[in-house]
Amino acid sequence: MSRRALRRLRGEQRGQEPLGPGALQFDLRDEDDAEEEGPKRELGVRRPRGAGKEGVRVNNRFELINIDDLEDDPVVNGEGSGCALTDAAAPGHKGRAQRGNTESKTDGDVAETAPPEQSNASGKLRKKKKKQKNKKSSTGEASENGLEDIDRILERMEDSAGWNRPGPAPLSSRKHVLYVEHRHLNPDTELKRYFGARAVLGEQRPRQRQRVYPKCTWLTTPKSTWPRYSKPGLSMRLLESRKGLSFFAFEHSEEYQQAQHQFLVAVQSMELNNIVVLLQTSPYHVDSLLQLSDACRFQEDQEMARDLVERALYSMECAFHPLFSLTSGACRLDYRRPENRSFYLALYKQMSFLEKRGCPRTALEYCKLILSLEPDEDPLCMLLLIDHLALRARNYEYLIRLFQEWEAHRNLSQLPNFAFSVPLAYFLLSQQTDLPEHERSSAREKASLLIQQALTMFPGVLLPLLESCSVRPDATVSSHRFFGPNAEISQPPALSQLVSLYLGRSHFLWKEPATMSWLEENVHEVLQAVDAGDPAVEACENRRKVLYQRAPRNIHRHVILSEIKDAVAALPPDVTTQSVMGFDPLPPSDTIYSYVRPERLSPISHGNTIALFFRSLLPNYTMEGERPEEGVAGGLNRNQGLNRLMLAVRDMMANFHLNDLEAPHEDDADGEGEWD
Repeated sequence: MSRRALRRLRGEQRGQEPLGPGALQFDLRDEDDAEEEGPKRELGVRRPRGAGKEGVRVNNRFELINIDDLEDDPVVNGEGSGCALTDAAAPGHKGRAQRGNTESKTDGDVAETAPPEQSNASGKLRKKKKKQKNKKSSTGEASENGLEDIDRILERMEDSAGWNRPGPAPLSSRKHVLYVEHRHLNPDTELKRYFGARAVLGEQRPRQRQRVYPKCTWLTTPKSTWPRYSKPGLSMRLLESRKGLSFFAFEHSEEYQQAQHQFLVAVQSMELNNIVVLLQTSPYHVDSLLQLSDACRFQEDQEMARDLVERALYSMECAFHPLFSLTSGACRLDYRRPENRSFYLALYKQMSFLEKRGCPRTALEYCKLILSLEPDEDPLCMLLLIDHLALRARNYEYLIRLFQEWEAHRNLSQLPNFAFSVPLAYFLLSQQTDLPEHERSSAREKASLLIQQALTMFPGVLLPLLESCSVRPDATVSSHRFFGPNAEISQPPALSQLVSLYLGRSHFLWKEPATMSWLEENVHEVLQAVDAGDPAVEACENRRKVLYQRAPRNIHRHVILSEIKDAVAALPPDVTTQSVMGFDPLPPSDTIYSYVRPERLSPISHGNTIALFFRSLLPNYTMEGERPEEGVAGGLNRNQGLNRLMLAVRDMMANFHLNDLEAPHEDDADGEGEWD
């Protein structure tokens, strides 16, 4: 684009000014001619508007490409081919130019002084403008088509080459089923919807202090009561990226490894004060925060327990890799690495606190986040919980969508919780009055079909469910061989554990009278099918015997974390007999260790009999030459150990009497008590 056209685009419209005797005199010099006149003019510099009308500054030199075509156009009435560009590019300017032209036409002086050659030239100018408009529109369409072709070519190149970026995936019209929304990770968002922003934030604003934190976080909000954050030696690195997925792992520095070793020693000592002392030196050590949170929860200090979990989440979120995304659903953390397990457990504990706090929608988002970190293995078995949270949050559409998309490759209908929760979601969806009538009737039919299939597959769920809801079943139902007590007794132990887990968690969702009447109708339909000899009944019975032989390890881990009494009581003996640590329940057998804890020489292995006796009385007693555990509170030196030992022995001897050691005489009244 020439400078003359740019001058007319950005300068004043000449049609708005009356034509004078010298109006037809224009400076047709271009930039090269101007440079020959003197060194005062430089490229990209314009003179003041009153000094000379050479044009405006050219920021993009490629705009001068069409200067040859524009130099060939005639210039009449101060209008050149640049005016056609003005008409095409700026409709507002075009309207102002037309108004200016009408004003110039109504001006009597200008009309009288205009020669006849000017009118002929203006007619030629109109024809030239029309041709240029047609040419411009065709070239504009061609350029747009060219840009579209370039976009298509780039898309095909990306698809064929398989370029993958470890960052968050682009949003589409239909988001991924495990897509996490940032705003739903904040419980205040849900509480504001229930109680209003003034009730939620009214007490928080005066308490805020001007403290500087390293970064803004999504999972938690830093509190002024927390210790000042300093990097504890926790970081995250990108392992690899393949098939659109990014695999990350947390890493421990040498300083953090030393704190981890001290934490393991403190756990073995079974002394809570040792963990407290460790947190004084390492206030953001994740495993210590989680372990102390469990201790506070057992002591009914829920506020402190939740605060410690939030501090652990904050410590881990500050260590995120720049490419790690919480919301994309394309970032993976391998549970087999011990460094990653703390993040799983912290998210699970935070989700449990949110559910108890009355924020099921936020808890559902945390559940989706945990499931998205490793959806294939599902180490914490979040599929046993996500349906319950979706029903509590009244997000029925999400539960139905998850079931429809994952049923083909995950067989969700073989889990009792999904088999009963999905039809319940359809039924509750049919009860919403804002839906059209045909959608409500369709949802009701789908709900009835699915609940009948669930009752046929899991007949041992009905009577315990009615008992949990304090509902007395019909005599025809309780006495029938299909739903009777034999149905619950004959099911495999692994299935009984899943049923106990579901009923202990979700039985109250069935207490509504409308839900119970709908369930009763479908129970009678199933009984009619059983009496009629439906072959599906026998097929389901054979399937129960084959599928539920033994529950996998992730289900046992989920049961331990859930702390549901009936489900924990149904755990197999090989799980209940082994020690379960709260900071790492049931670690995988194929654990990937990045560093190994150094071996400790136990004093018991090389001590004498007296040392073993003293240590049985006082586990923290140390013999001469032994050093107490470094960094662990409660380590006793030799003098302290001897003093405590003497006090313990004195108290023990004070409880004995010589008369208690005498043998009974033969002339006792009852004749008993003779030595064997």
